[in-house]
Amino acid sequence: MYKQIELAYGFNALEPYIDALTMETHYTKHHAAYTKNLNDASQKAGVDGKEITKLLAELDLIADEGLRKAIRNNGGGFYNHNLYFDIMAPNGAKEPQGKLAEAINKEFGSFEAFKEKISAAGAGQFGSGWAWLSSDKNGKLYVSATPNQDNPIMEGKGIIPVLGIDVWEHAYYLKYQNRRAEYLKEWWKVVNWDVVEARYQKRNPESCGCGCGCGC
Repeated sequence: MYKQIELAYGFNALEPYIDALTMETHYTKHHAAYTKNLNDASQKAGVDGKEITKLLAELDLIADEGLRKAIRNNGGGFYNHNLYFDIMAPNGAKEPQGKLAEAINKEFGSFEAFKEKISAAGAGQFGSGWAWLSSDKNGKLYVSATPNQDNPIMEGKGIIPVLGIDVWEHAYYLKYQNRRAEYLKEWWKVVNWDVVEARYQKRNPESCGCGCGCGC
C-alpha cells in the first residue's frame, strides 16, 4: 500500500510564506485523495506494491487505458506531493551545500542563476503543473516543467526529481490568488536543502523501503 509521507512540521509551521489553511487542505484533501485513488487503481491493475518510481516509469505496461490514466494522474500526484512536503521545513538549511551545491554551480553557473531558471519554468507552466530539479544516475542536473501531475520519471530515462515546486493553484491561491510569481519567490524561504541534498545523494530509488521513492 502506498502511504502519504508524515509531515515533520505542523500545518502552520511554514507561515507566513505558506498559510496553515492551504497546508491543511493540500495535505489532508488533495494529497490524501491522490493516495487513496492510487491505491484503488493500482490494486485493480494488479500492480499495487510496485515501487512508485518503477511504476511511473513503466506506465505503458498497464494494459487497461482507464487504469493507466488513473495511475498516471494519481500516482504522479502521490509521488509529487510526497516529495514536495518532504523538502520543506520552517528552519531548514537555506542554501545547498556539498555535492549538490557543486553540481548546481557546474550546471547553472550559480545558485541564483539556478533559482531564476527553475522559477521561470514554474511561472511559465501554462495551467496546472510542476517545476523540477532532477538528476540522472551520474549526478547531472536538469531543470524542467511538466503539466498536471506528470513528472520526469514518466519519461523513462532514469531521471529522478530531487526538488519539485507545485504550481497548481491549490498550492498557493488562498494566500497569493493569481500571483504565482510571488508564491515562487517566497517558496524558497521554506526549502530544506539538507533534505534535497540527501535526495540527491540517494538517487537510486531501489533503496527506498516505503514505496514512496524517498530513498529511505
